[in-house]
Amino acid sequence: MDSKNVIAAIALSSAVIVLYSLFFVPEQSTSKQNLAEKNKIEQNTDTPSIDEKETLVQISREDALKENKRILFENENIIGSISLKGATIDDLTFKNYKISLKNDKKITLLSPRNIEEGYLIESGFATTDKNIDIPNSNTIWSVKGNNKLTEGSPILLYWSNEQGILFEKEISLDDKFLFTIKQKVINSTNKKYDFYSYGQIIRNKIPEGLSNFYILHEGPIATLDDELIEEDYDDIQDQKFSKIAKKGWLGVGDKYYISSIIPPKNTEFKTTFDYKNKFRANFITTEPNELNKNGTIEDTLQVIVAAKRVAVIDGYAESLKIDKFDLVIDWGFLYFITKPLFFGIDYFFNLLGNYGLAIIAITICIRLAFFPLANFSFRSMAKMKALQPEMVRLKELHKDDKMKLQQEMMALYKKEKVNPMSGCLPILVQIPVFFALYKVLFVTIEMRQMPFYGWIKDLSERDPTSIFNLFGLLPYDVPSFLVIGAWPVAMGVSMWIQQKLNPAPTDAMQAKIFMFFPLFLTVILAPFPSGLVIYWTVNNILTMAQQVFIMKRTTVKTVT
Repeated sequence: MDSKNVIAAIALSSAVIVLYSLFFVPEQSTSKQNLAEKNKIEQNTDTPSIDEKETLVQISREDALKENKRILFENENIIGSISLKGATIDDLTFKNYKISLKNDKKITLLSPRNIEEGYLIESGFATTDKNIDIPNSNTIWSVKGNNKLTEGSPILLYWSNEQGILFEKEISLDDKFLFTIKQKVINSTNKKYDFYSYGQIIRNKIPEGLSNFYILHEGPIATLDDELIEEDYDDIQDQKFSKIAKKGWLGVGDKYYISSIIPPKNTEFKTTFDYKNKFRANFITTEPNELNKNGTIEDTLQVIVAAKRVAVIDGYAESLKIDKFDLVIDWGFLYFITKPLFFGIDYFFNLLGNYGLAIIAITICIRLAFFPLANFSFRSMAKMKALQPEMVRLKELHKDDKMKLQQEMMALYKKEKVNPMSGCLPILVQIPVFFALYKVLFVTIEMRQMPFYGWIKDLSERDPTSIFNLFGLLPYDVPSFLVIGAWPVAMGVSMWIQQKLNPAPTDAMQAKIFMFFPLFLTVILAPFPSGLVIYWTVNNILTMAQQVFIMKRTTVKTVT
């Protein structure tokens, strides 16, 4: 690849991405509070505990769990407990995901509300009637029957006020990450009441280790009436978001994990993201559920607290008919490339048993797909290289007449049927693929902590070796900015060799600048995921093989 063409391609690709983001990305809700929405909820109706200010205590998570009676739950993927105080899901650990390769401790997502890392989910009914007692975050629920929640063994919680109204919750758990909550209110009085169903996710603080990368959203997220809503934590600290919708879901997303609520089906609801000493994502139905005298009302909502595995997320979206639930994984605006690319890599992983080999296999497939375009480009570049002596001769002959030189050069290009910009084409079409692969490696949990061979233990992380300690042969560590691993070095070497196959710039200064371009990219790409560097290296090798083959078969008419 001609270095000038590489730079031009990167510049053009960047411009395309910027322009797309400015003019073509679907506009998200610009009004933080939809003032024009038809708010059917009374002014004084809100989710319970929304204005409460719990005092955070300096105790361990383990001690916090012991403060209240709990119902344990467990399946093949998660383990945790539900607090009988408030009937909240506030303790959940993923059994199959470690904090790091060096730390075998499992990932814990949810925690009790009264500690700094508090992160929980609660649900229930609200009412505009201030004269009736309803369960809130301090209510102590009782258990009827089964006292452990497992797959196929739901639990039943109940609480009765002293006014003749019984509240029940039946909570069931599937074999993965889904809680189904059937809520019921039984009225044994002669009075009539209106109730509104609600659910909310509460998080006390911004999580540590927030990525803060522009390519990844972390924080409150929802799809409401086909519109993707992504709010940053600092945005809702400044101003809350609110919207009424008839379908969708809401949640709080991390890089690899999601806590989400799916409101009752066929029910209009109002979703709010706000901050009141803690972050909240909640919904409340807009139409009252009428509880007649001696009557019963019930509804069902779903809670998914999941690792963002593509098959799991897509499975829930399809089986539960959750609108655009697959967007909990941040595929980005190149969705139409990124997600199919993941499926391609995953296919080869299932075939070969290693994601590194899968990346190499998909690289070969991409090269085959672009083969005709690359052939056209390389034939043109081969002719350009063969014409270098003639171009130098023309520059010397017409060095004082720029107009004449331009005319002669254009005539030469026309005679040999050469397009000097053709070298950009393979790069331009591959740049989106490169970005998409980076996205796949960065956001999909399937790639997390997956090894290649040798020293690459995690394809989603940088190559841990460094040329500055001879890749670990010398007994000292180097600063992070000097960690330039073996694979980035191999990529840089392959790029340098490839550069030698291309026509050199005729300008001496340009030639010197471009000579350092492989070194520049080696340093720039060293911190990138090793899987991406492997892709680039293999792609360079395949490109060189194709280019050498074409150059040997390409001739020009002009003789110098």
